[in-house]
Amino acid sequence: MVSWKDLRFVNTFAQLPAVFYSRLAPAPYAENYLVAINPAAAQLLNLDIDARSLSADQLAGLDLPSTCEPLAMLYAGHQFGSYVPQLGDGRALVLGDVYGADGALWELQLKGAGPTPYSRRGDGRAVLRSSIREFLGCEAMHGLGVPTTRALSITGSDEPVYREQVETAATVLRFAPTHVRFGSFEVHYYRNQHANIKILADYIIARHYPEIAVHPQPYLEFLSHVIARTARLIAQWQAVGFTHGVMNSDNMSILGLTMDYGPFGFMDAYNPGYNCNHSDSGGRYSFDQQPSIGLWNLACLAQTLIPLISVEDAKAALARYEEVFDAHYFALMTAKLGLVQADDEARALVTTLLEIMAKNNVDYTLFLRRLGGFSSVSQDRNAELRDMFLDREAFDAWAGRYAARLMRTNCDAAARKRRMLGVNPKYVLRNYMAQSAIEKAQQKDFSEVEALLRVLQQPFAEHPAYAHYADYPPAWAEQIELSCSS
Repeated sequence: MVSWKDLRFVNTFAQLPAVFYSRLAPAPYAENYLVAINPAAAQLLNLDIDARSLSADQLAGLDLPSTCEPLAMLYAGHQFGSYVPQLGDGRALVLGDVYGADGALWELQLKGAGPTPYSRRGDGRAVLRSSIREFLGCEAMHGLGVPTTRALSITGSDEPVYREQVETAATVLRFAPTHVRFGSFEVHYYRNQHANIKILADYIIARHYPEIAVHPQPYLEFLSHVIARTARLIAQWQAVGFTHGVMNSDNMSILGLTMDYGPFGFMDAYNPGYNCNHSDSGGRYSFDQQPSIGLWNLACLAQTLIPLISVEDAKAALARYEEVFDAHYFALMTAKLGLVQADDEARALVTTLLEIMAKNNVDYTLFLRRLGGFSSVSQDRNAELRDMFLDREAFDAWAGRYAARLMRTNCDAAARKRRMLGVNPKYVLRNYMAQSAIEKAQQKDFSEVEALLRVLQQPFAEHPAYAHYADYPPAWAEQIELSCSS
């Protein structure tokens, strides 16, 4: 373990030409307090979090290690379907890369550290509310096995920040292999700076896809890898009932990571049209639209690579997206039903189950977790599952087909339950849970943030002391509204 001041940054992105970023120091608050720190993340970064070697002021951007070269990345993107020519890190600063305990390079980034040249008249700050949601959101996704950026810490300040109302400030220290996104390529394509596209593609390939560097068509292979990773990522989103809320192309990771947590949400009752973003009045980024929007954003990325690959090859690569998504999604859902083979019958069982869950407003996470106790020989033992449906006959019809499949494949009930408990989480970060933690934190009580972090990092475990997090959400949860400022 090393202290914060002894971290040695390698700054790989800072070695690119200056057209890709703006160098500047963070503008942290003078006085900061620790809201939360993630011991698992600190261990991964090989960072000593003892209070004698790490302070809230340091985590907020004061007293940076001498090897750090902070910068704000330049990018553009399509927001709600319309191209915006310049965005960039308006409230985030890349500090640089450090070697983790796993030997990998991790790029650290401060979010909320002050204005940058890309702030577009914004203050460059983050609020405590959104910082807690991002901190818990990315760690919850990591616990579920979904590729994501990670979070090390939240620091707070009593300085006011003005959004829809006056709130207090916070800074998140997050990290990932890279924060480069689709929009990092778009800005240079639309500026007709095609040489920069090649430079950035070569950088990403060398750092993150080295196995394709010697491929006869490395840029086409690069696109194919991004397509496959994105398809698998969104399949995982759908399988865990997660909605991102703002799938603009500038929020899409070049590595297929979940990133830029804003008005995200895990579904309570299963609803294909679930829209967690109050700002998205047309439902462009609702739950059931995520797979198609993923492909739409990939087409935006493919367009930027046309100077390096042919249009025909790009279209052929994009055409494989749906096959990869479909195969991965139904493999995940088949496993969630405890079935071993993802065949047509399993697909039909998944599809029909989701249809009747939607019609009956059945809680997605609770039902799939409880389904592990399904009995194929005793209907009485399935009464709790049955009672989750208003239309009991619809459940009975599905349950009969499901039981027949289990019996026909000689599925051992105990082994099936173990498998299902390993893929159907007991806990997800429901919006009301995050809201409760936020309201306590606003009173300087950070115990709920700490408790949720502990539970969500191991969402498949029982955690009997926190079983209340695995119950139905309270009635007031339906009144929570999230927007792009969340």
